[in-house]
Amino acid sequence: MKVVMINDCAYVGETLVKFFPADVKTVYFKRSRGFWNKTFGIAWKILWANADVYHVHYLLQDCYLALKFGKKPVIGHAHGSDLRSSLRHRVWGRIVRYNLKHCDKVLVSTPNILVFGKNYREDVEYVPNPVDTSIFYSKPVKRHQGKLKVLVAASCNWKVKGTDIAVRALSEMKDEVDVSVIRYGEDFPRTLTLARSLGLRLNVLPKTPHMNIRKYYWDADVVLCSFGGGSLGMVALEAIACGRPVLTYVSSEYPEYTDFPLKDVNTVDKVADAVEKASSELWKEEYDYFSKHHKPEKVTKNLYTLYTVLTGN
Repeated sequence: MKVVMINDCAYVGETLVKFFPADVKTVYFKRSRGFWNKTFGIAWKILWANADVYHVHYLLQDCYLALKFGKKPVIGHAHGSDLRSSLRHRVWGRIVRYNLKHCDKVLVSTPNILVFGKNYREDVEYVPNPVDTSIFYSKPVKRHQGKLKVLVAASCNWKVKGTDIAVRALSEMKDEVDVSVIRYGEDFPRTLTLARSLGLRLNVLPKTPHMNIRKYYWDADVVLCSFGGGSLGMVALEAIACGRPVLTYVSSEYPEYTDFPLKDVNTVDKVADAVEKASSELWKEEYDYFSKHHKPEKVTKNLYTLYTVLTGN
C-alpha cells in the first residue's frame, strides 16, 4: 500500500510515517516557510502524486487541492485551529466546509473538536495523537534535595493554554517549588510580569528544537501543561512518555478520557492541590492510559485498518 502524507501538525504525520508497518510505503510532502513550497510547489507535488491513500493534515488548502485534483481516497485530518477558528473565517471557512463535506474520511486529533466536524457529517472519527517513543521515553527522576522542580511546558498563551492559571497556582506555594518556563508564546512577557507581581521566581529556558524538549521534561519532577480546552495536548503526552507526572486540564465531559486518572483540573485551587499531590503513582496511571491509546504502534495499526477499508484491500 502506498500512502501520500501531506503537511503536518505537532509531528503527527512524521511519527505516523516512521511507525507504519513495513508494507506501507509513504511519500511525504512537508511544507517549509519558503513561498514556492507553501504555494505552487506543494500544489505541483499533489497534482502529480500517485498513491492508494492521500492523508492530509489540516482541512485547509492542501486538502482542498487534493480533492479538486481528483485524488481518492482523501483523508482530511483536523488538528484544532482549522475547525475552531478557520471554519468561521470569511475566506478559509468555505474551504474547510468543502473539505468536511467531500473528504472520503475526516479525522480529528482531539475530542474537543469532534462537535465541529459532526455538524457537517456524522462519520467524523477521533484518532489519538501518536508520540514518537524513540525520542520521548522514560528516564528515572533525578534525585535531589530541595524544592520540587516544576516545568510549565505549554506555550505562554493565556487564552488558549491558561498559562496564567499555572503561574497563579504556583505562586501560592512559591517557597516549595523551583519553577521553569520556556521562552515562547505570545503572552511570555505578561507571564513574567504576572509572576514577578506575585513574588514567584521563574527560570527562563530557551526555546529549543522539538527533539531537545525531552531534556526539559527529564530535568523536572512535575510538568504543567495546558489548562484550557479540556483535551490532552502533545506536550502533555510527550511529558508522560518521558516519565513525569503531568498536570493538565482533561475534561470529564469527553468519554474518550474516561480512563485518564486526573480530570477537571482547570482552576488555581485545583492546580495548586494537584501539584502538592503529584506522585510517581499518578504518572504510572497516566502512562497506562498513554500506552493504551497513544503508543505509535497502536495508532498506526488502527489507521492501517482504516486505509484498507477505504481502498477495499
